[in-house]
Amino acid sequence: MKNFYDNRETSWLKFNARVLEEACDNSVPLGERLGFAAIFQSNLDEFFMIRVGSLCDCILVGNDSTDNKTGLTAAEQLERIYKRCKELAVTRDAAYFAIMNSMLHGYDVEQVDFRALSKREEEYLRKLFEDEILPLVSPQVVDKRFPFPFLQNKGIYAVAHLESKSGVRLGLVPASGAFRRVIFLPTGGKLRFMLVEELILHYFPLVFANKKIISKSLLRITRNADINLEEAMYDHDLDYRDMMSELLKKRKILTPVRMELSRSLSEPAVEYLRKHLLLQQEQIFYVKSPLDMSFVYTLREKIEPLIPEAYYPPYTPKQPRMIDKTRPVMEQVQKRDLLLSYPFESIRPFLQLLDEAASDPDVVSIKITLYRVASHSKVVEALINAAENGKDVFVLVELRARFDEENNIGWSRQLEKAGCSVIYGPEGFKVHSKLLLITRKSGGEVQHITQIGTGNYNEKTSALYTDFSLITASHEIGNDAAYVFNCLATGYTEIKANHLLVAPAGLQSKIAEFIDRQIALAKSGKPAYIGLKINSLTDKTLIDKLAAASKAGVKIDMAVRGISCLIANVAGQTDNIKIISIVGRFLEHSRIYIFGSIDDNPDVFISSADFMTRNTIRRIEVAAPVYDETIKARILHIFAMMFSDNQKARVMQSDGSYTRRPLYPNEQPQSFQEMLMKEAAEYETKPVKKGIPVKVKRIKKK
Repeated sequence: MKNFYDNRETSWLKFNARVLEEACDNSVPLGERLGFAAIFQSNLDEFFMIRVGSLCDCILVGNDSTDNKTGLTAAEQLERIYKRCKELAVTRDAAYFAIMNSMLHGYDVEQVDFRALSKREEEYLRKLFEDEILPLVSPQVVDKRFPFPFLQNKGIYAVAHLESKSGVRLGLVPASGAFRRVIFLPTGGKLRFMLVEELILHYFPLVFANKKIISKSLLRITRNADINLEEAMYDHDLDYRDMMSELLKKRKILTPVRMELSRSLSEPAVEYLRKHLLLQQEQIFYVKSPLDMSFVYTLREKIEPLIPEAYYPPYTPKQPRMIDKTRPVMEQVQKRDLLLSYPFESIRPFLQLLDEAASDPDVVSIKITLYRVASHSKVVEALINAAENGKDVFVLVELRARFDEENNIGWSRQLEKAGCSVIYGPEGFKVHSKLLLITRKSGGEVQHITQIGTGNYNEKTSALYTDFSLITASHEIGNDAAYVFNCLATGYTEIKANHLLVAPAGLQSKIAEFIDRQIALAKSGKPAYIGLKINSLTDKTLIDKLAAASKAGVKIDMAVRGISCLIANVAGQTDNIKIISIVGRFLEHSRIYIFGSIDDNPDVFISSADFMTRNTIRRIEVAAPVYDETIKARILHIFAMMFSDNQKARVMQSDGSYTRRPLYPNEQPQSFQEMLMKEAAEYETKPVKKGIPVKVKRIKKK
C-alpha cells in the first residue's frame, strides 16, 4: 500500500515553488511578480539558515537519526534539497529575466549592464565610482601571506582570481552595506538602473591596479543560524536577556552552509573558497539573477508612483463589520463577542481597545503575550501608557522569536523602564500564543475582556497577513485566560483549561479527541466532517489520526498554506482528504479548526497553532472556541469560500504534487482573497446592527 507521508523539507520546497509560480504568473502585475521573486529568495535564505543548517549539524555531530515519517537520513534529505534548489534556481533566473524584459518593453524599466550603456552613461558611472564608491571600498588580497577574512552572512562580495606565481591569490571587496544598492542613471523617459555590486565588479581593475585578473564573480554566502538557545542559556550567570544578546552575536559567525556565485570563477579560485569556507561541492550554487533580491522594494518606490498599474491597486483595511466606530470598543464587547478579520478589516479597533483600557479608571490590569511586534509598535505604546497611568501591566516577551530577538530585547527594556512587569518564556517552551486579558473591577464586580488571535500584535503584518482576532467578555474564557497567565507567571506549563485548548499539555490530545468523535460518528453512519486551515502539518500523531479518520469515512477539507507531511487522495489511506494551498496577494496565516458537519452546529476554534510538533507539544499555544453563532457562521462562510477559489488555489495530488484548481463548466473566476476584500468594502458602507446574518455555503465536493 502506498505511503501517505511526505518529507518536511521537500514539502517546504514545494511551497516555495508555489511562491515562485506567482513570479511566473502573467496574470499578476509585473511589479508584484518581482516581489514574489524576492519573497522566494528570502524564504530560501531562511530555509538554508535554519533547516539546512540543522541537517548539516546532524551530520557534523554524527547524528544518524532519520525523519520519523519518510525514514530519510540527514544526508539523504540534504541531497534532495540541493538537487531541487538548483532546479528552482534555473526557474527563478528565467522568471527574473522574463519580468525585467517585460518591464522594459511595457514600462521602460531596465536593469542595464555595461554592454548596453551609451558613452555618456559610462562616463557618468565611472565618475560616480571614482568619486563616491572607490573612497569607501575596502579591498583585500587573500593568499598564503594574507589570511582569509570573515565573510558576513548574506553579504555580497566582489571576488577575483588574481594572477600569482605562488599559488592562488584572490582579490576581495565587500560590495554591500556601505553603498546605496540601486544606482539610477540620469536618462530621460526611461528608468534605467544598475546594482552597485555590478559596478564594483566592473571596475575591479581600478581597485587592484597593476594586477592581472584571471576571472571574477560576485559571491554571497549563507551561514547556519540554527543555534540551540536552551542548551546555552542556563550554563551562565548572565541575565536571560543578556545571554540572548551574546547568543545572537554567536549566530552571526556560524558555519557557512551555501555559497552563491554570479559567474563562473576559475576552478582553482572556487576550490580555494570552498576549502576555506568548509563547503562541499554540492553547496555551491551558480545564480544568474541578482544574489540579493531585496532591492526590488527600493525599485518599487520609484516605479509605483510612475506606473501604478505595475502593482496591485492599493488596498486599505476597512472598518470591521462588527464594530461601531462611534462607540467605545469595551462597551460593545460587553454586549456581544467581536471578530476582526485582517487584513480585510483594520486593526484600529484593537488598538482602540488597548487605548481605552489604558485610560479606563476601572481597569486594574492588562496582561499580554508578545511574540513579534512592529518596529514602531502602537501596541507597546499603549501598554507603556497603561503602566504610566498606574495599571498593573504584565507582559510576556518571547525573546526567542526567530530573527526578532534583538527587536524584542529592546522592547522588553522599554516596557520595564515604563513600569511594566516583564517576563520571558519558560524554560524549554517558546510562548507563541496571542493572548490578551483586560481585567476591570466595577461596583465590586470583576469583569474580563479577553482577546485571542491567530497572528501577532503587529500593525504592519496585520495589513499583509490574513488573521483573526476574537474579542470576548465571556466570564468562562476570561477565567481560563487568567489561569494561563498565572501559570506563565510561575513557570508552570502543564496548562489544562476548561474552554481554551492550551499547548503543550492540552492541545494535541484535545484535537485528537475531537477527531475521534468524528471517527465514531462516521462508523455509526452519521455525517462526519473535519475542516482545517493551518500553515503547516508535520505532527505525526495528528497526521496518523487524520488518516485514520479518512479510512473511517470522515470527509476532511484542509487548506494548508505551506508544509504538509500528509499526502492527500492516496487510495485506501487518505482518499477522503482534500488539501489545497492558497498563495496570493496576502500571506494566509489564520488557523481554523472545524469538527462536525457544517449543518449540525460544529465545534469551531481559531488558534495560533499549526499542526506541527513544535506548536502542539513544544510551545505555549492557545486555541479558542467560537461560541457566538454569528461569528461561527462567518468563519464557516470564510472557510467555504477558500474551496471555491479557482485562481490562487492549488490542489494536492496523490503523488504530493500540486496543480492549479481548475475552472469547472459554467464557473466564473473567483479569488478567495479578492472576494473577502470585496465583502469588507461592502460591509463598511452598512450600519452595524445587533446581529449580522452571514450566509454559509456548503463545501461542495467536485
